[in-house]
Amino acid sequence: MTEQLKMVEINPFLEEDIGSGDITAAIIPESMMAEAEVITREDMVLCGQAWFDAVFKSLDADVNIEWLTAEGVAVGKDTMLCRLSGSAKCLLTGERTALNLLQTLSATATVSRQYADAVSGTGCKVLDTRKTIPGLRNAQKYAVACGGCYNHRIGLYDGVLIKENHIIAAGSIAQAIRSARELTKVAVEVEVESMQEFLEAAAAKPDRIMLDNFSLEDMVEAVKLNAGSIELEASGNIGLDNIRAIAETGVDFISIGALTKHVRAVDLSMRIKLVH
Repeated sequence: MTEQLKMVEINPFLEEDIGSGDITAAIIPESMMAEAEVITREDMVLCGQAWFDAVFKSLDADVNIEWLTAEGVAVGKDTMLCRLSGSAKCLLTGERTALNLLQTLSATATVSRQYADAVSGTGCKVLDTRKTIPGLRNAQKYAVACGGCYNHRIGLYDGVLIKENHIIAAGSIAQAIRSARELTKVAVEVEVESMQEFLEAAAAKPDRIMLDNFSLEDMVEAVKLNAGSIELEASGNIGLDNIRAIAETGVDFISIGALTKHVRAVDLSMRIKLVH
């Protein structure tokens, strides 16, 4: 089990939806039992089982959930993902929260798989960013990895990323890198926007240089000049239509905000039937 799965905290999501109580489900007898099936209406990579399970188990530990597809597996439309059985009231109360999490994380994993497949064989790794849905940072970072891409820094505390405004405040690229080295032992990355800035950054020897909105020609030149001494990351205006060409320039990483910020929830359906 990954660290992300260990960190599943479902209460905020349940409190958001249930609040002081599900007044609609209150019309259903406590003794009524039901079964349910979750089906995908489109092609997807399944992700978020732990969050889905936690919703129902938090409401009723006796709910049974049988997954028919493994986490991280790509499935086609109309595939049944899981079966549930237990209290009808519990299944109805937890339905929307559980589906919201599953469809959002599966969407993130599905998009990540598309990008991972697009650079397959190049040796380049696709990274996510901090452009995540508020409250779902760890969950989406997990989903990115589930889809086959990789995590950039999780937050502001586990990696240095020096950007334009940091450079302005510090006085120069070199000074910003020196100051970061003096303050912390974590990896230091600096973003550059031109070949001149690239050369300045390379001379100061950070751990990684982000090439922001570089042309393909400039990326190739930067890779050549760098000769593998510093990790290089491409970023800015990158999509499925051009990511392969960028990966083939020889950069080590490509960061894509769209992995987490542009996701469209997968269309899932949960069908419930009473057990008599």
